[in-house]
Amino acid sequence: MKKITFLLLTLSTSFYMYGQSFNGFLTDNYSGVNSVILNPANIVDSRFKTDINLVGVSTFVGNDYTGVNFMDAVKGDLDFDEDAYTYPTDNNNGLLNVDVLGPAFMFNLTENSSLAIFTRARGFFSAHNVNGNLIDNFDSDDSEDVFVDAGNLITIGHAWGELGVTYAQVIINDRTKFLKGGLTVKYLQGGGSARINGNNVTVDYDADGAGPDKGTISTTGELTYAAFDLSFDEDGYDYELPKASGVGFDLGFVYEWRSNYPNYQQTNAKGETHYLKDKNKYKLKLGLSITDIGGINYKDGIEETFDITKANVNEEDLQDDFDNADNMEDFLNSYYTNVNSTRGYKVNLPTALHFNADWSFTNHFYLNLNTDLSLVSKEKVSATRIANTVSLTPRFESKFFSFYLPVGFVQYSGFQAGAGLRAGPLYLGSGSVLSALVSDNSKAADVYAGVKIPIYQGRSKDSDNDGVIDKLDACPKIAGPIENNGCPWGDADADGVLDNVDACPKEAGPEENKGCPWGDADSDTIPDNEDACPSVEGPIENNGCPWPDNDADGVLDNVDNCPEIAGTVANNGCPPPAPKVTDAVLKTLNAYAKTILFHNGKATVLDESKSVLDNIVAILHEYPDSHFSIDGHTDSSGSDALNQRLSEERASTVMTYFIEHGVSSDRLTHKGYGETRPIDDNATKEGRRNNRRVEVTLVK
Repeated sequence: MKKITFLLLTLSTSFYMYGQSFNGFLTDNYSGVNSVILNPANIVDSRFKTDINLVGVSTFVGNDYTGVNFMDAVKGDLDFDEDAYTYPTDNNNGLLNVDVLGPAFMFNLTENSSLAIFTRARGFFSAHNVNGNLIDNFDSDDSEDVFVDAGNLITIGHAWGELGVTYAQVIINDRTKFLKGGLTVKYLQGGGSARINGNNVTVDYDADGAGPDKGTISTTGELTYAAFDLSFDEDGYDYELPKASGVGFDLGFVYEWRSNYPNYQQTNAKGETHYLKDKNKYKLKLGLSITDIGGINYKDGIEETFDITKANVNEEDLQDDFDNADNMEDFLNSYYTNVNSTRGYKVNLPTALHFNADWSFTNHFYLNLNTDLSLVSKEKVSATRIANTVSLTPRFESKFFSFYLPVGFVQYSGFQAGAGLRAGPLYLGSGSVLSALVSDNSKAADVYAGVKIPIYQGRSKDSDNDGVIDKLDACPKIAGPIENNGCPWGDADADGVLDNVDACPKEAGPEENKGCPWGDADSDTIPDNEDACPSVEGPIENNGCPWPDNDADGVLDNVDNCPEIAGTVANNGCPPPAPKVTDAVLKTLNAYAKTILFHNGKATVLDESKSVLDNIVAILHEYPDSHFSIDGHTDSSGSDALNQRLSEERASTVMTYFIEHGVSSDRLTHKGYGETRPIDDNATKEGRRNNRRVEVTLVK
């Protein structure tokens, strides 16, 4: 009963794919070139100078129809009929995926761009909308009537190879904000494909329809069969690739929040910045990518649709016809009605959206959240697809060793837990090994392993231990301050003052002048450090200052014989000698003095004598070096005492007038003689008038 129809062979393919290859490993910052298959932006600003993958294989199998103890299956102790759990529904699903990453390498083009080239082989085998009840009934040894509505089943198998080129570029690098993007272009070579999908298919099995123990099968609906032109060489041994090719694309972006960005960069005095390539710099990393955009055209492929409506077919005849047919296409063409046939068809890639969040909570411990969402409808018959998955992966990560514990939920297959590790060039793991070990009812299993040649980014060297890394150090072998780009301060002018404090590093000069030679700002041949007046020209005899003219007489002090007294040029800066008072001058003075009139019996001068006094003052000013005595005299009228007093007062009055009009007091004296020195006869009025006088005499 198990082998009676091709339907059983078709529908019993019940495997379902896990969402992501190399689960856990691809979230490692040291996954290198392998990470392009998840997000092409990953390869730039990586922890590798170059990363070469030799080979990596990842296999996933899953379904929602049956669950088994995989450890028993591995040991060969599994009796499927007895030990397997089945969950038949009208809509079971399954798929098998094999992913082989062949020789691949990545390298950095510049500090902000990278390139990767990889080869990859992939195989998908899937079945959707499978009526599990039909499988259960055909799998039974009981001879009972069965009627099953098989509906719109979809089965497809596809294998292809990829040659991919990935370019990734840093887009933003601004302190805490970092963004990079990447694009992969893939040449696709089809390796083979086949597809059977049904439309309103029903199967009615009558156990005794052809007689005792002889059943009949009645079917309705349509089946579409598509397959590539399978060909071998003339000897029938070497498989020849079909005429099937296409182009695929992957696009991705990665954003990093670098809260501690100063710890991962160094800047020299020139403003050149170097980022520490061997360090992960983010606190939080977010990745978003779309993979497997595109498809493969099978130019020589055949797609045929058959009306399988047929009643009461003897099951033994059907089995014989199926066994004798060369292939599925021949069987269908000979047994059912071909309603449509076309040459060439396209198989779409399993386009998917991936979101990844990676939190670094210590230098070595990370927590990763990854989601894989199929962008291909399950109802699309000409495309392969992935299962939707969500996984959470804590990991320990270091340069040479990482360990992962992915746990997550896989569409249809449920909860899965696994483990993986990377040790130098080796990586291996499984996203379901832990759940498989503890469960008797696992619906999914996966495993991956690979080997690569990693060439890590080295630690930034500081050969002279001066705190300036060699990439920014102008003198990497000699210690020096960062302000001088890692070079010791020199003394270019050999003046004993280091260039960093030398205001004139190319001209020798003393330390007290900050390494500059003393200048001569006023060009008077006297260096400024010796010039008492460095900004004003002056002779060396006066310490570089111009000679002053303290008495402002126009004769500089250095040639002024009287520097404190204004004089004349002709007299070497001294005032000219005062003229000598001659007898004629004295005669003139006394002639004026005799005309000074006083009020009778008083010491006050009459107003009409004021002009006489002024004339005398003018004469006294002409002889500034001469000293004079003002002598007062009276006539004989009155007592001697009165006349003595009156003469003194009158002499004092005149001297006071002279002083008030600018004659220095130290040049003047006064004295009264009373009536003792008459110059005329007091017996006459005229004589007495002449005796009342003031005389100006030269004091020698």
